[in-house]
Amino acid sequence: MSGPETKGAGARTRARELMVQALYQKQIAGHSTAELVAQFRDDTAYARVDQAFFDEMFPAISDGQADLEKTIDGLIDRPLGQLDPIELSILLIGVHELGSRTDVPYKVVIDEGVNLARRFGATDGHKYVNACLDAAAMSLRELEVAGVGG
Repeated sequence: MSGPETKGAGARTRARELMVQALYQKQIAGHSTAELVAQFRDDTAYARVDQAFFDEMFPAISDGQADLEKTIDGLIDRPLGQLDPIELSILLIGVHELGSRTDVPYKVVIDEGVNLARRFGATDGHKYVNACLDAAAMSLRELEVAGVGG
């Protein structure tokens, strides 16, 4: 599919959904970033996502996972190993996006994370994701959250 349906917020949401699946698979099966990029580019769902967004974000998140996990570890109330793999995947995306994509408003990042958790996560997991991403926004986007500037 091409044209306007592959652009905009819907395509970006689908790109985030694909990233959750790829990050989950990385955690469960241990595939490399390159293997996952190749696999997901061949997936029919890839044609419907914001490909530039996926191609920029997924490798950065996957390759930078250790640093992102350190940030997440400082935000959560339990050991990192106790996080559900889906919730960890969503938090990796959200924390990366909060830290590197200031063109995306923090409220959009949080809403997208909550919606991903509702769709893919455990019951009430969205509440935990919301609290963690809210804390991440306070830390990574302090001025934006406070309404300073812009």
